[in-house]
Amino acid sequence: MKVTDFYFDLPKELIAQDPLKDRSSSRLLLLDKKTGEIEHNVFRNIIEFLNLGDCLVLNDTKVLPARLIGSRIGTDAKIEILLLKRKDNDVWETLVKPGKKAKIGTKISFGEGILIGEIVDIVEEGNRLIQFSYNGIFEEILDELGQMPLPPYITHQLEDKNRYQTVYAKHSGSAAAPTAGLHFTPELVEEIEKKGIAIAYITLHVGLGTFRPVKVENVLDHHMHSEFYTINQKEADKMNKAKENGNRIIAVGTTSCRTLESAVKEDGRISETSGWTEIFIYPGYKFKFIDCLITNFHLPESTLLMLVSALAGRESIMNAYQVAVNEKYRFFSFGDAMFIY
Repeated sequence: MKVTDFYFDLPKELIAQDPLKDRSSSRLLLLDKKTGEIEHNVFRNIIEFLNLGDCLVLNDTKVLPARLIGSRIGTDAKIEILLLKRKDNDVWETLVKPGKKAKIGTKISFGEGILIGEIVDIVEEGNRLIQFSYNGIFEEILDELGQMPLPPYITHQLEDKNRYQTVYAKHSGSAAAPTAGLHFTPELVEEIEKKGIAIAYITLHVGLGTFRPVKVENVLDHHMHSEFYTINQKEADKMNKAKENGNRIIAVGTTSCRTLESAVKEDGRISETSGWTEIFIYPGYKFKFIDCLITNFHLPESTLLMLVSALAGRESIMNAYQVAVNEKYRFFSFGDAMFIY
């Protein structure tokens, strides 16, 4: 299976640069995974395609305003850093630009000294470990000084930080948003619950590896990045109940999907757990827990496109994507949605 099997031509103008004013007004492409049949709708009508007893699984991770612009102490040269992973004792693994001059011992000032960072080590792929010092609460300082780490294909500035958060974001730790969830409004979530559809929350902190291109020719040679997830028992019980009653598990986003497929036990149940997942889902994979998926439209030749192809079949997905291009659907993080059922 080659990476080029997942290539499609995407006109640049279809990459959504800004979120819609109304989250739930995005378009919705419905794809029947058994027949390949396609319908077009609007996201706020997703409730019409959810059945009594179904369980909708949402990823409640919260994106950190993880992009910090600072200056090198001593030279005042501009340095940009991106927080990737929290380590112990106020040490973070980071991506630093420009990287060449970011040697061990370099000190960086952010917000005129409100936050000071010192590079203490260089790790894999040239990432830097930075030790931070500050007065107060780190998260509050980050809220004040940090910018949202928008994906590289979004060139517009985001006016409202909250538009790159889901309305149910709760646990800070992501370097990118679980974008399928951006379509939900508080009103829509409430309507779904009132209809008798269970909503279960899991947490997977999305890493920047989600944007990492597949650089090998053979799909099987690609190594997935690892991401931390956690599920508590109360939420697991909701999912298990739906499964036992013969109802559907509907994952919202590839992050929820990867979490559930990583956590499911041999008996087909989920229980309280946490850990790191490197699961790579591509055609040929047999799904063990999820039945349906709400997702955005993904990059050509990406691991996310391979995941949705595993669920609906490569030919069906590539056909649906061609239809989406022809119909001028909006792509990627701030784009439109697809429901694979």
